[in-house]
Formats: sequence, C-alpha cells, structure tokens
Amino acid sequence: MRSNQSFLDGLIVYIIDPILGLFILLMIVSIILSWLISFRIINPYNPFVGSIWRMTSTITEPVLKPIRSILPPLGGLDFSPIVVILLVQFIRGWLLPELMLRF
Repeated sequence: MRSNQSFLDGLIVYIIDPILGLFILLMIVSIILSWLISFRIINPYNPFVGSIWRMTSTITEPVLKPIRSILPPLGGLDFSPIVVILLVQFIRGWLLPELMLRF
C-alpha cells in the first residue's frame, strides 16, 4: 500500500511543478502585456492581443486579487505579481522537494 501511495504523491509532485512553472510564465506574460498596453505600444482592441490579455487576466487575477487587498500599490506600482511569483517559487523550490523526500 505504501508504494501505491508514494506513486500517487510522486505523480502529484511531477504534475504540480510544471503547472506552477506555467503559471509563472503566464504571470510574466501578463506583466509585460500590461506594460505594453499602458505605454500604448500595443493596442488592447486588437483581437489577438485582447484574447491573450483576457486569458492571462482570467488565470492570474484570482490569485493577485487577495494579495492586492493586503498589499496596496506603492508609489503607483503594483508589487502583487512579484509577491505571487516569489510564493510560487518558494513552493516549487522548498515545499515540493520536501514532498519528494517523503518517499
């Protein structure tokens, strides 16, 4: 029974880590896209840009919203994506390896 449980734990770890990596990538794309839109380098009304913006916002905003309620913008800058990226990196760098050491 223990080997079956460790297989499931390992499977979860090896599925969660790539998903968290993809989330960080989407977070960075969302940050860069927001800069490009705010500096009027790209047009948010372009269908392609708008669809990417909506997709990244739909995925990242539910995670960023609670952080923004705790951490207000400082000097007009939003540091919530940096906090989220640091938290995800902490999970990937410390918690997931600890789970892998259990088996």
